[in-house]
Amino acid sequence: MTSSTSIVTTLRAAGCVFAEDEAQLLISAARTPSELASMVDHRVRGLPLEHIVGWVDFCGQRMAVGPGVFVPRRRTEFLVRQAATIARPLTDGRRAVVVDLCCGSGAIGAALSELLGSCELHAADIDPTAVRFARRNVEPRGGRVHEGDLYQALPRKLRGRVDVLLANAPYVPTGSIGMMPPEARLHEPMVALDGGADGLAVQRRVASGAREWLAPGGTLLIETSTAQASETAGIMAGAGLAASVVSDEELGATVVIGSRVRE
Repeated sequence: MTSSTSIVTTLRAAGCVFAEDEAQLLISAARTPSELASMVDHRVRGLPLEHIVGWVDFCGQRMAVGPGVFVPRRRTEFLVRQAATIARPLTDGRRAVVVDLCCGSGAIGAALSELLGSCELHAADIDPTAVRFARRNVEPRGGRVHEGDLYQALPRKLRGRVDVLLANAPYVPTGSIGMMPPEARLHEPMVALDGGADGLAVQRRVASGAREWLAPGGTLLIETSTAQASETAGIMAGAGLAASVVSDEELGATVVIGSRVRE
């Protein structure tokens, strides 16, 4: 199977909406006809395209991903842009200290680093597979990746110094996992999807520890859903942060921003 037309036909029959685009990506990624045939077979069987080719286009950058790691969504680019807007004023004379919690592939922190040009970047995840991919994306950009559970993974020296704290924590309620597309629920790690009974369990843990790690005037940004945004904002307010909600209708993205007010 080497012709573009036959690949498109096969992918379309398997339900791939963007069969033409996917066929071109597979063809460009394959090194041999047999590898191409294997890639097409994997795609027909439902593996995420990004896992098959080994990368995802995120914020205009090619980020490494693969089996067992969460694939960053396009809507999350809004989170990165909001963080950049907040961090840029801090880059005048010093580098902003950025932490990407629940970092997955590390794409969020890596993309923010690219936008800022320079920052002190730290990323952390509890999943060893995620950490392995995050190192491929973060370390070439001068950042450090830590393995562990949320703040426990971070160096103690960061306490009270973090200017921008990012968290694309899992926010799908446990009972809704079964309604997610098969590409996600079957091929991405459950730890990156399951947010507990109401979807907010990990967000609560992130918010509760934020003030200890944020610098005075520092900011926590959490991606969430439109339906959960008011609850997420309430969680931040309860943790002592001044919270606001921003959204992008085109991307279907919602971010809650919580600031540590200077005492």
